[in-house]
Amino acid sequence: MTDQTMPNNPPLDDYRWLVGSEAQAWLHRVEEDRRDTLAIAQSLRRDLSASRVHLLLEQIELRRRARDKFADAGRMFFTRTGLEQSTDQIVAAYKVLRFASYVGRVDLCCGIGGDLMALARQDTKAQTMGVDLDRVTALLAAANVRNTCPNARTVVANAADFRVPDGHAWHLDPDRRPQGRRTTQLVWHSPDLAAVERLIHRCPHAAIKLAPAADVPHAWRDSVELEWISRRRQCRQLVVWLGNLALSAGLCRATLLSADTLDAQPTVHSIVGRPAVSIPTASALGTFILEPDPAVLAADLSGELAARHSLKRIAPQSAYLTSDTPIAEALLTCFQIEDVLPFDRKRLRRHLAQHDITRLEIKQRGMSIDPQRLQKELQVAGARTAGDTDPVLILARRDNSAIAILAKRMRET
Repeated sequence: MTDQTMPNNPPLDDYRWLVGSEAQAWLHRVEEDRRDTLAIAQSLRRDLSASRVHLLLEQIELRRRARDKFADAGRMFFTRTGLEQSTDQIVAAYKVLRFASYVGRVDLCCGIGGDLMALARQDTKAQTMGVDLDRVTALLAAANVRNTCPNARTVVANAADFRVPDGHAWHLDPDRRPQGRRTTQLVWHSPDLAAVERLIHRCPHAAIKLAPAADVPHAWRDSVELEWISRRRQCRQLVVWLGNLALSAGLCRATLLSADTLDAQPTVHSIVGRPAVSIPTASALGTFILEPDPAVLAADLSGELAARHSLKRIAPQSAYLTSDTPIAEALLTCFQIEDVLPFDRKRLRRHLAQHDITRLEIKQRGMSIDPQRLQKELQVAGARTAGDTDPVLILARRDNSAIAILAKRMRET
C-alpha cells in the first residue's frame, strides 16, 4: 500500500464511520476481493477518502491476524496496538470465572475489549462497563462488546481518576509503555503505582493484568494472589488477584489453559504454592527429562511441582528435571532420553548423520544458542511443528559442561 493511502492518524469521525452500518458493506467487499492490496486501494479511492480506504484495508488485515485470539474476529474492530495487547478469548474466559458473584464489574484501560467482552458475556444482566482514556479505543471496544452484550457500555475516562461504584469488582490492564518503551515497573505504568493503590483502597476486589516479568510490589505479597497463565506453551500474562478475588492470598499459582476451540470453556491445569522451593540435584540423569510449563517457570513453582512427583534437577539452577519413570502431568513436558553427548558441533553433526536424523527440534534453557543457526550448522531442518514426532535435541549444562541430550517427546495422554 502506498504512503498516500496510509494516514498516520485517521480522524475519529472516520473510526465512527468504520463501526457504523455504512462501512459494513465495504468491509465485506474488501474481504472478498482477491486482488493485491494496491489494486484494491486504487479501486476504493474512487469512492472513499484515503483515510477510510486505509481503515478498511487495515481492519481486514487485523481481523485475519486476530483469528488466533477471537472466535468472532471477523466482526470485531481493532487497532494494531489494541490487538497486540488484548487478552485472547480463552484466557479472558478463564479469568472472568472469579467475577461470577459480582453484579457490577468495571474493566479499566479496557483496550479493544478482550477482557470486557468476556465479563459481559459471562453475565448479560450484570452492570458491565469498560473505561479507556483513548477515544478511538473506547469506540472500538463499544462496537466489539455491543455484539456480545447490548447492556454493556464504555466510557472515555482516565482510569486513575475513575471512581469504581461501591460493591463492584474491577479489572485493570495498565499501559506498560506510557513513555514509548516497555517497562516491568508498576511505578512507571499508567495508571502508576500510587493511582493503583488509591483504586485498591476505594474498592479492594480486583484483578490487575501485568506482563509475566512484571515486578509486583513487595508490600503486596502477603495479601494478593499472583497467577501466571500460559496457553500453547507460552506464558501470556501475570494476574494480581486482590480482595475477595484472591483465592490463595500470599501464594503463587501457575495455570495452563487449553481448549479445542476459542469459544469453548478452557481446560484448566494449575499448581499453587510458594516460590523458590529447593530441588535436589540428581547424581545421574534418569531415563526421562522433564521441562516445566512456562507458567510454572515464571511463577518459580518448579520446586512445588518437583516435590509433587519426586523429581530432581539435572544440575543446580537448571530448569530441566529428571526421572526414571515417565510423568503424566499437563504442567510438565516429558521426553525419553535416547543419547547423551558432549555438546560438540562436529561430533553432534556426525552422530545425526549416522542415525539418519534430518529434522530436529532444538530446545535450550540457560545457554546463549540460536536454535535456527545451530540447525544450519548441524545440517538438519527444523521440526515440522513443535511437539511433533521429530527427535528433540535438549541443550543443557551439567557438571560445569554443556551436554546435548537427544530425546523423543512422550505423547500427552
